[in-house]
Amino acid sequence: MPVPLYQAKAEFFRMLGHPVRIRVLELLQGGPMPVRDLLAEIEVEPSALSQQLAVLRRSGIVTSTREGSSVVYELAGGDVADLMRAARRILTEMLAGQNVLLEELREAEVTSR
Repeated sequence: MPVPLYQAKAEFFRMLGHPVRIRVLELLQGGPMPVRDLLAEIEVEPSALSQQLAVLRRSGIVTSTREGSSVVYELAGGDVADLMRAARRILTEMLAGQNVLLEELREAEVTSR
């Protein structure tokens, strides 16, 4: 029996649900990067980065190629970059909405004194 689409989507978002993986995807939006450059940008142990890169590679969201002694990672397709931009827009809207609510709460507190 095939997995329902909503369950597959939930598993996809769960796969994305790690700060290091998100940071890697953000960095790779600028183009392919060798592991040493990813390590320089993300302050984690090499083994931790390697583990998270393996998760992204297994999911098919990033690809890797060996160039000499280094491994270079890149996004598997442009849709991932689109998803990261959409997430940024959604978060920006959510935070803007929270700021409006916070300001309304502050104004209500001042007028109730």
